Amino acid sequence: QVKLVESGGGLVQAGGSLRLSCAASGVTFSSYVMGWFRQAPGKEREFVAGISRINKPYYSDSLKGRFTISRDNAKSTAYLQMNSLKPEDTAVYYCAARLSILVVTSEREYNYWGQGTQVTVSS
Repeated sequence: QVKLVESGGGLVQAGGSLRLSCAASGVTFSSYVMGWFRQAPGKEREFVAGISRINKPYYSDSLKGRFTISRDNAKSTAYLQMNSLKPEDTAVYYCAARLSILVVTSEREYNYWGQGTQVTVSS
């Protein structure tokens, strides 16, 4: 059974940092593209970042420079380091896995999803 479990969310002041983790089980982790998405209240879920099987990162243009995605295949875990957080970063953050060599931004192309972790940035 495939399972993705996010952790690391919480409440942080503007300008602060958080590191999200996504632990995968039931999959051959190294075979999957990993992605991070977020959904703010009243908005559609949007692509944040993705990382290929060979550790090449991709970012939403609006977030490039503040967020860093990484993965540790030995631990079957993906990470999202978020710096200089802003109130508009407040959202539920989801990790997702895609059995492919290509990172894509469409959520429909991802096979498995975590339950999400809440990130709240106060002003």
